[in-house]
Amino acid sequence: MLKSLSSPICVVITHLLFTGWSSADSHENFQWFSWRGPDGNGVSHEAYEDWKFNDKPNWTYNLKGRGTPVIADGKMFVFGYRGEGEEVEELIVCLDAKSGKKEWEYSFRDYISDTIYDRYSIGSAAIDPDTKNVYLQTTNGLFVAFTSEGKKLWEHSMMERFGRLTFPNGRTGAPIVEGDLVIMHCITSYWGKQGPARDRFYAFDKTSGDIVWISEPGIAPKDSSFSTPIVETRYGTRVFYAGTGDGNLVCVNALNGKPLWRFHMSYGGVNSSPLIYKDTVICPHGKENIDTTEEGRMISVKIPESIDFKSPQKVLPESTEIWRNETVSFTSSPILVGDRVYQVSKVGELVCVDAKTGEILWHLKLGNDNLHASPLYCDGKLFVPIFGGKFYIIEPGDKSGEILHTMEFDGNLIGTPAICEGRLYLHTTKQLYCWNFSFSKITGKKWPNINQGVAGKAFEVRTIPTDVLLQPNQKQKLKFQSLDEKGHVLSEIKNADFSKFIPPTAKVKTEMDASFEKNSISTSENAKTSAGAWKGGSGELSGIFRGRVLDRIPFNEDFESYKAIIDSTIDPGEKFAFPPLPWIGARFKWEVREIDGNKALRKTLDRVLFQRAMTFIGHPDLNNYTMQADVMTDGNRRIKSDVGLVNQRYLIVLKGNANQLEVSSNQERLKVSVPYKVKYKTWYTLKTRVDLDSDGTAIIKGKVWPKGDDEPSKWTIEVPHKNGHGKGAPGLFGFSPQSQKPVFVDNISIIPSK
Repeated sequence: MLKSLSSPICVVITHLLFTGWSSADSHENFQWFSWRGPDGNGVSHEAYEDWKFNDKPNWTYNLKGRGTPVIADGKMFVFGYRGEGEEVEELIVCLDAKSGKKEWEYSFRDYISDTIYDRYSIGSAAIDPDTKNVYLQTTNGLFVAFTSEGKKLWEHSMMERFGRLTFPNGRTGAPIVEGDLVIMHCITSYWGKQGPARDRFYAFDKTSGDIVWISEPGIAPKDSSFSTPIVETRYGTRVFYAGTGDGNLVCVNALNGKPLWRFHMSYGGVNSSPLIYKDTVICPHGKENIDTTEEGRMISVKIPESIDFKSPQKVLPESTEIWRNETVSFTSSPILVGDRVYQVSKVGELVCVDAKTGEILWHLKLGNDNLHASPLYCDGKLFVPIFGGKFYIIEPGDKSGEILHTMEFDGNLIGTPAICEGRLYLHTTKQLYCWNFSFSKITGKKWPNINQGVAGKAFEVRTIPTDVLLQPNQKQKLKFQSLDEKGHVLSEIKNADFSKFIPPTAKVKTEMDASFEKNSISTSENAKTSAGAWKGGSGELSGIFRGRVLDRIPFNEDFESYKAIIDSTIDPGEKFAFPPLPWIGARFKWEVREIDGNKALRKTLDRVLFQRAMTFIGHPDLNNYTMQADVMTDGNRRIKSDVGLVNQRYLIVLKGNANQLEVSSNQERLKVSVPYKVKYKTWYTLKTRVDLDSDGTAIIKGKVWPKGDDEPSKWTIEVPHKNGHGKGAPGLFGFSPQSQKPVFVDNISIIPSK
């Protein structure tokens, strides 16, 4: 429901709309490929003569949302969600941007995420200006590409493939398209050097979906971040700036992922998307400052004049900061108009800041608070959503802003408006709205072309994909590129030679059980679970890529072959071995220890970030398997930990404190349990499987019994799930509240379900 609170602008009759605008005109100058607009700063280049606004929407579409629609050639792509309880699902919907008529949609079910309440679709899609293909990351990390007609091109389950972590806040953000790459970021805990949790940027080939580079520009994160990178040409190449979950403002080479510099500004995540103003980067945040006990500020950082591309990432000193002010914005992003920055603060004030000095020129109270929603500028006016449901059209001046129009909506305003081809779009947590502007003439600009700089001499070889995942008896054709030191692609290398390589700094010194021949990497029928690096190239040029081999089913692991020879720094006198290297995030979440005369997997307790640990041990495309393991929780009468298995995107968990066997996917969406008395320091056998009926309903089954006893004939729990998950990587789960009591897993077995 929409309420008009004030409207000094007269209502115009319908036939005046779009006068002077012919349907035969091209869409070329009227696109909205990304939520931040053509320059990445929240500004639309459309301009109108005789502009007027009628607060009555031209159309609405019944879809809940928290992001911004994107538009290409008259097609709108909207990220939203629908349903209640178990039926909640996210969608990408393609609408006719003029009429609001649906052309196609694709839905996604949440799985094994920490998202709470209905914190879905806090993000937006992005469109490739060349192909008009559409890219989207869902709340639980499914990164997917579609054509504009709705054909799925490729997808990656970032959680199961790269160890993406999820958070209760549900903040997802938006990818960006840069040349032949589509770039996104999230916090991951992967394997080897990329095992520690970090806010990493991932660049994929926008056509094939192959991983091109992975960048780690920060330190250990304290929070997630959905800051959208802003890109420019500098240092003779393409670079982007973004906030990260570790409180840094970072600069990364967009062509090869090399971290160039970072500026530490906060102890928490930086969620706002930064601005480029001349030779500075402007960015606010809303967490604790690193040099005061206060929360939040807006800063301007001087961009270094030059960069040594062969040197490690530079950490900018405090003196790099040009100015700061007290504007606090936790997740809303600023916009830049000339020399003025406009920002909605955490307490609902619209603030106008001098971009050169940081001086707050004026502020206008619009609401009590604000979350996520960011303003948009178009043709001399600010379009400002406020979290509580009010929406303003404001004409900014030198000393204040004049409110031209105010509307109030049911639900919250969390996304940012979009303007395209003389229409205003706004997504609320209830529905999507479209208004037609009235005008006698409209002008626009083409989306800016990319200037990648001038290429130099050949410097290194890049392998695509740069991270390979294989199963036994598989082959991956590789592509090799010659790059200069700034990341420009010079040529494709027809023939290269690579061999196995163990980095000197590797904690676990292993090799990938595979072979390289004729520009391909392949595994034999008997290839073992393994991981490692490859080094090689062509002539004097060299490069490195990494790869993993994961077992096919049947598969089993009892850990008896592991030698516990590493001294524990947490438990003096104890020794351990690292778990299998290719298991995602395993090295920082689990250790192999001697338990009751046998080797078993024990959950680590030295990282509170991993008190809830999920480790995937198989391929993301596996399905129709039965998984079994021996499990044990430590504890006492007051506190016991939880231990369980992941089967086809479902958790089957023995809940220690609750004395239950529980089936869940997302705790808010699907959670069913039955009583089961759990004794601490007692081994149990846990068996799971997922059966998919012909109508798409998944039946999740679990049974548990004391280790050594006869297996019961009946399942302890059976849970139906409509439109269930048809595939998913097997995994291990452990939850140690506040990292106090460990859990143990042994004798893992995965076999095909009969």
